[in-house]
Amino acid sequence: MLCLAAGGGRHGPLFASLGAEVTVVDISGDILELDRKVCSARNLSVKTVQASMDDLSTLADRTFEIVIQPVSTCYLPDLAKVYGEIARVTTPGGLYISQHKQPSSLQASALPGPSGYALVHSYYHKGALPAEIGGLQHREAGALEFVHTWEALLGGMCRAGFVIEDLVEPRHADVPAAAGSFGHRSSYLPPYVTVKARRRSDETATASLWLPG
Repeated sequence: MLCLAAGGGRHGPLFASLGAEVTVVDISGDILELDRKVCSARNLSVKTVQASMDDLSTLADRTFEIVIQPVSTCYLPDLAKVYGEIARVTTPGGLYISQHKQPSSLQASALPGPSGYALVHSYYHKGALPAEIGGLQHREAGALEFVHTWEALLGGMCRAGFVIEDLVEPRHADVPAAAGSFGHRSSYLPPYVTVKARRRSDETATASLWLPG
């Protein structure tokens, strides 16, 4: 199992405790150290690799039967590179479960207005988003974040060689919560989406679908 961009002492130790042979990849050495400390305290074994999710060159082709990736694709501008690397290291028929920030949540203001939460950034925003004003629960303070279209998120996954089997939206909505709170905003703008996909067993490429507008 590959826990991708999943350092911090949670995912890796959890799956190792269930008997999985786990490799944790994260760009932060400090975060990976948490995995090592947790595993040492619980007599568990995980392999840790410090690397960016769009460059897994230290990992061999077709190595992992399962890839788990928590919210992290929003931190890189080019999803094609990320998905390409994940597809390369995943075995045919392997499972890829990933969570992403929904585009509309990243587009919208953290502060409520008379009609809810207004979209303040273009769906096709180029480059990193500007720093957020107000609540930061749907954003990461001090981190560069990028809006990815649904085509990039889901279409890119398919074109890299995965078949999407399921999709869920974790529920964080709390309608009666105070305006501006994470729960209240989530009732207007679901913050996350979780995708279950499987690596195709064949090597045929998926052509882009184009339909005239």
